[in-house]
Amino acid sequence: MNNLSVSQKVYEYLVSLYKWYLRTPERSLDEAYQAALYIKKIEDEHFNGNPINIDPDTYSTVNEYFESELRKQLKIIRMRLAEFNSSRFFLNESNQKGSKRYGVELLNPEQVLAKLKVIDEISAKYNNFEQNREIEIPPAVVNTEIIQAETAFTQPRLRNIEIRESNQPRGKTNTTGVLPRSILGTIGRLQVELDPNAEQDVVQNFRKAQRRTIISVRFILLLIIIPILTHQLSKAFVVGPIVDHFRNHEAVAVFINRDMEEEALIELQRFEEKIKFQSLIGVLPPMSDEETEVKVQEKARELADKYRVESASAIKNVFSDIMSVISFTWLLMVSKREIAVLKEFFDHVVYGLSDSAKAFIIILFTDIFVGFHSPHGWEVILEGISRHWGLPESHSFIFLFIATFPVILDTIFKYWIFRYLNRVSPSAVATYHNMNE
Repeated sequence: MNNLSVSQKVYEYLVSLYKWYLRTPERSLDEAYQAALYIKKIEDEHFNGNPINIDPDTYSTVNEYFESELRKQLKIIRMRLAEFNSSRFFLNESNQKGSKRYGVELLNPEQVLAKLKVIDEISAKYNNFEQNREIEIPPAVVNTEIIQAETAFTQPRLRNIEIRESNQPRGKTNTTGVLPRSILGTIGRLQVELDPNAEQDVVQNFRKAQRRTIISVRFILLLIIIPILTHQLSKAFVVGPIVDHFRNHEAVAVFINRDMEEEALIELQRFEEKIKFQSLIGVLPPMSDEETEVKVQEKARELADKYRVESASAIKNVFSDIMSVISFTWLLMVSKREIAVLKEFFDHVVYGLSDSAKAFIIILFTDIFVGFHSPHGWEVILEGISRHWGLPESHSFIFLFIATFPVILDTIFKYWIFRYLNRVSPSAVATYHNMNE
């Protein structure tokens, strides 16, 4: 009777999940539609029905509010439409039959077209909004020595001047100038400092850098938190109940691999030897063979329950990790703008480091992953992954992995230093070689 009630609950839970899945296109389209209507509401109440117009040259808390709200709603529209298209792609004839069976009404094509038309009409007004307000990404790489010589006041303009000059084709006659570059750089800084609009440019560049940092830190946190939450929630509410239902009886094997069985036998043997030793030295009262056998049986049942739970947890981890990877991939697919901003953020941070700091970070990472002591770390990582997924620890595979993967990784590091870093910052490469020696 108890198993029947559990089966009924699991069945009802799976049916509710299936209904939620069938309603995904309707739910995502409705959220995108509501976001578009919210933008329309702002236009009607504050801009006399005209598109939301935000002047980038003027700063006020009102402009910041409207800009943040517009960005938020446009992001909701973009994400929900992507979810709508992807969910409709996976709906087939069997899903349509299932919707009729469970009483789920699918979207009417006329309603879908009407809502999509409203969303397109409203969001089309702001096609250039993200591009115009996007944080400027430098089209070329700036020399590290020039970045270090620039002050925080003159850095943005001098960088743009250098980028424009570096993009222009140079012939053999103009590879060297009449005056040294340091004198030209000093003249350029004086021009920037005497510019009456310099203060406004500095404030605007600071706001761009601040916005870039906030977006990057928030996106990094999302990349970490969302997969972890997906893993924990799916394991607790989706995968966990299903696995527990099919493994909730005594006929299921206690161990899913030989390593767990060996650990349990060793632990049981140590327990038996321990109670005999404590009985001999007087810590425990003298026990007969029957009493010792009873205690060993109790320990064996305890170990069986422990490793049965651990085996079920390993199976849950496999499916929960798959869902985490799916959520991580989906986050990357819908966050193209955030990825571009994050790339610029890392470029800004890396290029702002000194040559010794760059060399230190490179040596730190290479020694950790491909250094002399790295095989021990890779062995611990592979053993942890095997235990996490309930796989038997194959020492042959571990040794083969350690013999090949760090070598490939070391080759990639050296190739990157030769092709990329040597062109961007030769002084950092020279410092790296000196520190390595």
